Amino acid sequence: MKRKKIVAGNWKMNKTFQEGIQLADAIVTQMPLTDVTVILGTPAIHLKEVGNRVKYFSGIHIAAQNCHAEKRGAFTGEISTEMIDSIGAEYVIIGHSERREYFQETNDLLAKKVDAVLKQGLIPIFCCGESLEIREKNKHKKYVKKQLQEGLFHLKAKKFSKVVIAYEPIWAIGTGVTASPEQAQEMHKFIRKQVADQYSKKVADKTSILYGGSVKPANAKELFGQADVDGGLVGGASLKANDFIEIISAF
Repeated sequence: MKRKKIVAGNWKMNKTFQEGIQLADAIVTQMPLTDVTVILGTPAIHLKEVGNRVKYFSGIHIAAQNCHAEKRGAFTGEISTEMIDSIGAEYVIIGHSERREYFQETNDLLAKKVDAVLKQGLIPIFCCGESLEIREKNKHKKYVKKQLQEGLFHLKAKKFSKVVIAYEPIWAIGTGVTASPEQAQEMHKFIRKQVADQYSKKVADKTSILYGGSVKPANAKELFGQADVDGGLVGGASLKANDFIEIISAF
């Protein structure tokens, strides 16, 4: 089964509006001919204009970095799936480790956000992954399994088949440390088995699982060469057009 290859950039809380437009334009200008699905996960203020910049390129899409579980209401400062959909975004990043850690987002809340994203017809990029402390205690597989079970596995197979999963070892985010290709493959294979056990091998074989831990031009080719690594959720390197293009070209 040929899975979708994906490189998603997560700009996090970076780039002014003007800088974000410049970055999007630079990426579009250098974009190679490729069968890779490219996603730009921008701050909310950039979404519409970046979307306008990339809408004529069939392989480039935009993603919100978060959403609220409710469709609308008195939730000052939040952004709903309805709002995200209305400006043409197609993806929403759900459960990034920073949302879990800094904003105390629980698996239960993330399950509700996943439901909201899918109900709106958008695609969730569901993040999971362990801290260094959990890995050192050799509890990382149990921990990630629980994240999947409580955040995703309530879905029926048809709904689940729309989900993209991103495995992000927290100890390798923003630290310059990267999981070895073998470590990444081990966890991606483990995640795919959990999906197969919950649904079926057919569903698991169609599910794109991205690696999200300090992906750089120097390591992207080796990471993407692993059997169960279908691309990357890229942080810092997505803020530099040349680096991001190199990563896209690594397949």
